[in-house]
Amino acid sequence: MRNRWLVVLGALIVQMCLGAIYAWSVFVNPLKDQFGFTTTQTQAVFSIGLATFALVMVFAGRWQDKIGPRVVAMTGGLVLGIGYILGGLTGGSFWAIALTVGLIGGAGIGLGYVCPIAAGVKWFPDKRGLITGLAVAGFGGGAWIFAKLASSLIVSVGLLSTFVYLGIIFAVAVVVGSLFLVNPPEGYKPEGWEPKKVETKTKSGKKAIENYTWKEMLKTPQFWFLWLMFVFGAAAGLMVIGNLKPFGVFSGMTAAMAGSAVGILALFNAAGRISWGWLSDKLGRTKSMFLMFLLQGIMMLVLMKMGSTALLLGVAAAWIGFNFGGNFALFPSTTADFFGTKNIGVNYGFVFTAYGVAGIVGPILGGRVFDVTGSYLWAFIPAGIVCLLASMLSFFTKHPNKA
Repeated sequence: MRNRWLVVLGALIVQMCLGAIYAWSVFVNPLKDQFGFTTTQTQAVFSIGLATFALVMVFAGRWQDKIGPRVVAMTGGLVLGIGYILGGLTGGSFWAIALTVGLIGGAGIGLGYVCPIAAGVKWFPDKRGLITGLAVAGFGGGAWIFAKLASSLIVSVGLLSTFVYLGIIFAVAVVVGSLFLVNPPEGYKPEGWEPKKVETKTKSGKKAIENYTWKEMLKTPQFWFLWLMFVFGAAAGLMVIGNLKPFGVFSGMTAAMAGSAVGILALFNAAGRISWGWLSDKLGRTKSMFLMFLLQGIMMLVLMKMGSTALLLGVAAAWIGFNFGGNFALFPSTTADFFGTKNIGVNYGFVFTAYGVAGIVGPILGGRVFDVTGSYLWAFIPAGIVCLLASMLSFFTKHPNKA
């Protein structure tokens, strides 16, 4: 690899396809109307995909740490594609779609997701936050592209055929993007850049560790602080992503207007990944986390009032998408800062299990609360409170070698 920016290109191609899962809300009403799904069932498929994504990423991270990112990412693309293609052959059964699109598709995302991040932080130690944001921006941007494409396909060819077409696109595109993913040579550093010296001892007198193993990482309070913050912030964002279109329709929007809000959220999700990554390089990781969670918490507390007009819903979607996207720039770059890059694949895989928990709690809570109460109020308010708790936790999260 003569040009390290080609790795970023490959990362964007891969992540755009993996990010189609964030367009899930465009499938919610068609599944309810055509196949009789409840709101809870539609969110259960989404949550199964997210939870499987997070769990498989631990295995994928360890695998790519050993053999490199290319083969693992290719495998992920093929598994993702197969999951969606099989989903189109299910006939609309809830359990069959949960198994294919949810479980198999989620496993494919989990295999592919960590590879671009791990390669990027190794090639760009001088721009870790920005490059992590760029590497995962495709995940947010892909949701906008595939929300538009899926909505059009559902109208023209039907829901199940849409799954088949998407599966073919995912398999081909991820394999192509994976060709650009490769690790740098051992000991690589950009020209003119020198790494910061690692303290030989922590403030408590213990010998500092430059590259933590996952077992060493799990023993640190910093890991658990990061994990909890990730759960809180991601649960709020995923609740909105999984329910945004039906919430807009519930609030009086047309399906088309509510669908536009999904696209807005996806675009700002991508922008937030780049912007928060860049800002964290300047401001610091934990200070950026404080601001991000504070802003997200405020919006979640007022979100029920934001569905009355298309403009307000668009503002809310942009705000939530922008801050939600920041999670995926700040947490991998912080993991690399705190615990080193040698084992970044498996280490971030463990941090990312927080996203799996959030993927179960957030969307299903939103769907279940609506089924029981006929409103999203008592889902959005608790989500806002835990985001504010996450902002407070950031004050206690310091580098392990400075603790």
